[in-house]
Amino acid sequence: MRTSRTAPARRVVAASAGAALALGMVAACSSEREGEDLNETTPFIFGSPGDPSSMDPVFASDGETFRITRQVFDTLLDHDGTEIVPGLAESWEQNAEGTEWTFNLREGVTFHDGAELDAAAVCANFDRWHNFTGGYQSPNYTYYYSSFFGGFAENDPEITQVPSNYAGCTADGLTATIAINEYTANFPGAFSMATTAIVSPDSLAQITDDEIVTAEDPLPAYTQEAGVLAGTGAYELVEWDHGAQSVTLERFDDYWGETAKVKTLIFNTISDETARRQALEAGDIQGYDLVAPADVQPLLDAGFQVPTRDVFNVLYLTYQQQTPGLDDHAVREALSNAIDRQRIVDSVLPPGGEVATQFVPPTIDGWSDQVPTFEYDPDLAIEKLAAAGQSDLTLEFCYPTDVTRPYMPAPKDIFDIIAADLEAVGVTVEPTPITWTEYIPTTRSGDCPLYLLGWTGDFTDAYNFLGTWFSEETTEWGFDDQAIFDGLAAAAAEPDPATRTALWADLNVKIMELLPGLPISHSPPSIAFAANVTPMEVSPLTQENFAQLSYNN
Repeated sequence: MRTSRTAPARRVVAASAGAALALGMVAACSSEREGEDLNETTPFIFGSPGDPSSMDPVFASDGETFRITRQVFDTLLDHDGTEIVPGLAESWEQNAEGTEWTFNLREGVTFHDGAELDAAAVCANFDRWHNFTGGYQSPNYTYYYSSFFGGFAENDPEITQVPSNYAGCTADGLTATIAINEYTANFPGAFSMATTAIVSPDSLAQITDDEIVTAEDPLPAYTQEAGVLAGTGAYELVEWDHGAQSVTLERFDDYWGETAKVKTLIFNTISDETARRQALEAGDIQGYDLVAPADVQPLLDAGFQVPTRDVFNVLYLTYQQQTPGLDDHAVREALSNAIDRQRIVDSVLPPGGEVATQFVPPTIDGWSDQVPTFEYDPDLAIEKLAAAGQSDLTLEFCYPTDVTRPYMPAPKDIFDIIAADLEAVGVTVEPTPITWTEYIPTTRSGDCPLYLLGWTGDFTDAYNFLGTWFSEETTEWGFDDQAIFDGLAAAAAEPDPATRTALWADLNVKIMELLPGLPISHSPPSIAFAANVTPMEVSPLTQENFAQLSYNN
């Protein structure tokens, strides 16, 4: 049996009622520009919480990069909310085993460099990734690709020994068929990921994939430049000013879909959430992400628009189990009882936040109401630490600086609450603030005994959460349980959705029994816009399409 999906009509985003408010804030500007189309003459400037990392999306794993590359490079499949829908492929099919995926591409799609999209272009991208060698195979660079497709054509045994799950790609005109060796729950979601966006083969011919020799080498120079790689998106990348922390995109008028309304987009990095709010209030920017919870109502009262995304994330505290003390389950239980997660939700998160009981949000199939819970009970925590012989435990606690994330709106505030709770039960906390650019490599290396991190889902399968952390032993967790690894592999390979959901629910219980970390919360992140803007539809996956937004002339 084969399944098939076809493209729905694209949504038209209605103007928010809030756009009619605070007209005085834009009156002066509009009077100076009477008769002008602001969409053509006025760049839309967006305040991003962090810098992008690479303009070759296959080397990225962070939302700030993907926010930009999604406007420039398209994927075979896309999302409407959390539902997977057609992208560059107007329809797709899979065989009964889920090992063969056939994509029927749209006609007349043109890359920014003038090349035509066809199946050969799709295969050229997938074959390129499959044939990466040396340091390119490190998860420091190809994290998402290796998560979806395993190893490579010729694995470097010092970097990865995971077999490749990619079996090849065949091209026939506008029909591309991608084969994998074994079905996993990563598919078809992997084909919607920004990291698997399709790049023009003509532009790829300008580069050679031989610059990353070891896992410590810097990214190739071309990934830090504008205009090297060409996509098919609604916008072209025209400038990346690293000194000014600014990226400029221009509308691509030959876009295959509905052309973008605003001609010029500028993404300016403003890491401080207060500074982002002040820039919006001053009119220096027209929108920004990750609004501080305390700022939501004042912005609304002032006439700004602050739509809130649906919850699709989790914040957690990792217990790195190669750390003495944290290798003891009783100690991990005690620390979990010591932390007042409800206080974090009530004092730091926006309205709609909730305490997490497991490592998936409640909107995911497989979420279980049978997991063991660890209620806030500092007296019990003290008793458990004493029974474990750890009444004088000292732990280093890492947290990120110069960043806010959808699941972590105020890292320092969250750290302060947890650190105070741990100190209150006799744990000595050694604070270790780390800049965001160094934070992920440091935590992945296992150098942080305790640390805060989280995840916003890429697509709606529990494996996108659980498999991200617990599919194999990693240094970032120090968690080694073959039964869990095998259980996740079996669930990921189960083609029947109902059976797979039951397996996920059982695994959620078992993981929380083992307690590799403490799920803290689920947070609904907000995004803000000026009153004279019609925003795009906000995405629970934080995958907003900026081509939809416009000025209200």
